[in-house]
Amino acid sequence: MNFLTDRFLVSADRFDGPILVTGAGGCIGAWTVAILSRSGVPCVAADLQDDRTRPSLVMGADAAGALTWEVLDVTDATRVAEVVKSHGIRTIIHLAGLQVPFCAANPALGARVNVEGTINMLEAARHAEIKRITYASSIASVSFPPGGPYKETLYGAYKLANENTAYVYWNDWEVPSIGLRPNVVYGVARDQGMSSLNTAGIQAAAMGLPFEIPYTGSYSWLYAGEAAAAFIAAVSQAGESASVFDLNGRCETIENGLSILRGLDSGMAVTAKGDPFPFPADLDEAPLWASVPKYPHVSVQNGIEDTYRAFKQLIADGQVTALPG
Repeated sequence: MNFLTDRFLVSADRFDGPILVTGAGGCIGAWTVAILSRSGVPCVAADLQDDRTRPSLVMGADAAGALTWEVLDVTDATRVAEVVKSHGIRTIIHLAGLQVPFCAANPALGARVNVEGTINMLEAARHAEIKRITYASSIASVSFPPGGPYKETLYGAYKLANENTAYVYWNDWEVPSIGLRPNVVYGVARDQGMSSLNTAGIQAAAMGLPFEIPYTGSYSWLYAGEAAAAFIAAVSQAGESASVFDLNGRCETIENGLSILRGLDSGMAVTAKGDPFPFPADLDEAPLWASVPKYPHVSVQNGIEDTYRAFKQLIADGQVTALPG
């Protein structure tokens, strides 16, 4: 499965010490640790559980099993500080968080994980004098202030709070950071949430199963490897402010994405119907590209091709046996 990460490999000399990646068991986290590991960059994967299922899909079970992994609850400030100190962490890529439906189901837990967890990372960086920090905000934060064209969520409110908190940490204590707002991510290991259903459609085609995506129209196609590469690029130099950037991917319709998929598998039975997805699909990435070192950008054509090819291989190997959910 090395073809998934080949285009994203980086030089280890761009970093000044071990990198802590929280949320390593998630989609972007899995791609991030896979890219760093294959690049020979020392990294410590951390998540609430030692579950390497998603990293194994991207980098293979043996490579995922060899990762240095810390079981870490980001709401535990003492434990966060211990992990940073014990591994001599010099860079933090903070991806841990609860997504939209989980925040809605348990708002208090969502606030502790998404807001308090981010504060704990910034506080650990402050005391360890770490100058390379990036964290996952979200496109959901652009729904505020209320009353605009996009749906407001608790998740988005928490992410907006993190952006403002990061600014205060820079302004008061000179803790630099870069917040990235990923739009809709697709690719291998993306298997949760309503916005994962274009990935589920690609998987269904690879499995020869019918599938219907319940939305149409313009959509952000942010390839998972590109998202991980953006987070890695954001910490490949010392920070000098508290910046926040949109990370959009390619704006393309669901219908055209399915046309690309049909070109790979003329017999596929994946369709789409319904209203457009209720978030913007074409946010401007130019400020990000101008502010961080260059990283690869993946076309929708290439992203769908690689995802389909990977699912075919994972299915043949018995690693993927059913659609998510």
